[in-house]
This record gives sequence, C-alpha cells and structure tokens, in this order.
Amino acid sequence: MTKRIRIGTRNSELALWQAYLVQKSLNDFGYTTEIIELSSIGDEVLDLPLHQIGTMGVFTKTLDVAMLRGQIDIAVHSLKDVPTQLPETIVQAAVLERADVNDVVVYKGTEEELVAEGATIATGSLRRKAQWLYKYPSHCLTDLRGNVNTRLKKLKDNSWNGAIFAKAGLERINLLPKEHLILDWMIPAPAQGAIMITALDYDKEVLEACEKLNHKETALCVGIERDFMSTLEGGCTAPIGGFAEIDGDTISFKGLLSSIDGKEQKGVFRISSIKEAKNLGKLAAEEVLADGGKALMIEIKKVVKK
Repeated sequence: MTKRIRIGTRNSELALWQAYLVQKSLNDFGYTTEIIELSSIGDEVLDLPLHQIGTMGVFTKTLDVAMLRGQIDIAVHSLKDVPTQLPETIVQAAVLERADVNDVVVYKGTEEELVAEGATIATGSLRRKAQWLYKYPSHCLTDLRGNVNTRLKKLKDNSWNGAIFAKAGLERINLLPKEHLILDWMIPAPAQGAIMITALDYDKEVLEACEKLNHKETALCVGIERDFMSTLEGGCTAPIGGFAEIDGDTISFKGLLSSIDGKEQKGVFRISSIKEAKNLGKLAAEEVLADGGKALMIEIKKVVKK
C-alpha cells in the first residue's frame, strides 16, 4: 500500500495519545501515516452539561465530517463517546484491546471527608452522577466538563471533595494521582476503556490495514454493551452502564439503567456461551425495558431534553 493513511483525532492530550498509539501500530505494520488534529463541539462548548448541547456525537461529529469530505482516512475515538448509529458510509474498522474499564474518584482531603454526608462530587456524566447518588444520596453533585487536564485543574481550584474519571484515561497520560479510589461498584459506560477506529466502507485498503489492529475479544464485548445501550434507545449521555466480560467459553454481561436522580435502578445480569452471545445485549435490554425500564427511559428523555 503506497497511500499515506491520514489519522484524524481530537486535539486533547488523551485523544492524541490514542491517535499516536494507532499511528505506531500501523507504522509497525509498514504503513505510512500522518496525524491530523481537529477540534470537536464537545471540546469547545464547556459551559453546558453534555446532555444539554443538543446533539449526538458531540466528540465525534467533526471527525465524521472531515472523513466524508476526504480530509482524513481514519478517525480514532474513545468508543464510549461514539453514537451506536454511525453516519452512512462510515464503519467500525477496528477496536483495540481494551484497557481498565473502571471509574475512579480523585479526591482532596481525606477518604473520610470524601464519603461524609453533604460532600460535593464533580462529574459531567449522568451515569456516574446517578450511580453515585444511589450510593451516597446526601451528596451534592456538580457538573464538570473539559478534557482530562482541564477537569483535574478545576478539581484543584474548587472546593469540591472529589471528581470522577475513567481510570484508563488518567493512566494513559500518566495523570492518575495517588489520591484516588477505584469505584469497582460502579458499572462503567458501554465500551469504556476501548479505542475505536472508523473508516469509509468503500476504502478497502484502509480497512485491511485497520483489521490488523482489531482485538476480536474486545470487539465482541463492546458490541454487546453497545447493543444494550442501543436497544434501550439511550445515547452516550443517558445514565446507562454496561459491561461484558469473557471467561473461557462463556461471556457475562451486567447492565444498569438509572433514573437521573439515582433513586431508581433497573439492573440485569446474564451469562451466555460465546457462540450464542450475538443477541446478549439486546436480550438484556429487553429484560430491563419489561421490568419498568421503558417508563424510566421516557422520564429520562424528558429531563435530558430540558
């Protein structure tokens, strides 16, 4: 292949780290590559909560447009930010091996102050907010937007007790402080910790190159998680958690739909053989919807649209 593969990415430190990882992997296979940095709506509009910006794919749309205009050949995304419905002619070209899926809370002061009644915790995620409030109903949750570096600085500059992050993101750019707790009780966002590459469905040379980077086990797990989210009709800003894990010849899935205030939760747990796991996420979501999740999703959408 003589073509130079143009790699599109957001221009945050974490996004660039992910793009450079993809670039190195492609270079190791002998491909010539170039990084092209772009800014997204989600990076630029920081004075509104994510669910109020009013568009799906706030972190991905700029890269989609650049690809459709022929400015880039592939785009590198944090998969949890990617809508389940991709634009026409754009396809999932690869999913890299997943990193740690856990959320962490970075805190100031002591661990006792962090969980004390009336503590203030910052997060821009409805999922994290809902699950935290379910466990700590007396706490105050405040919105937090921006890239990882910006959010850490805001935590330092404000009187909050802590802020919630994806562990993988902090670890990838060596910013995970000693003062953190792993929230292993919190169900992560579907596809958290995974990196996705998209490309045009007719660019066979590029698709062939990306296939060499695809991690089949990760792709299977995140596909189940995203099917769960899609069947619930929830966007990436809805309070939905989902995690699939392979153990030998079986795969387990745990999913969660929460009310915005965290007072109500609809959970599900299923195990399947890998051979029969194709519809695992869809079936799990249908179980949640039948157990009151449909009414809960209606209420969630009312709040998100405000």
